[in-house]
Amino acid sequence: MDNINEMTPHELEELMKEDKNIVVIDVREDEEVAQGMIADARHIPLQDIPQSIDTLDKEKHYVMVCRSGRRSLNAAAYLNERGFRVSSMTGGMLNWDGEVIL
Repeated sequence: MDNINEMTPHELEELMKEDKNIVVIDVREDEEVAQGMIADARHIPLQDIPQSIDTLDKEKHYVMVCRSGRRSLNAAAYLNERGFRVSSMTGGMLNWDGEVIL
């Protein structure tokens, strides 16, 4: 997965302010998301990514987020192989200091 772009939580927070083509996808499980997620993020659990692919726009830049960064890398690799512009947030929600919504 060396070819997957990664960004820090701070980089993502700054990019979200300036790039309207950024879509954050939280791939955690329902019970994890219930504890809070990034504002405006879309929740698609990791196992649902394959059947949700038709709802994604290849013109957008997707940033995958999970708890610690491993699942988001897997999701990013899957989308990358299918021609999507995608990144993974390093450290996951454990490193996110920005606003969260419940």
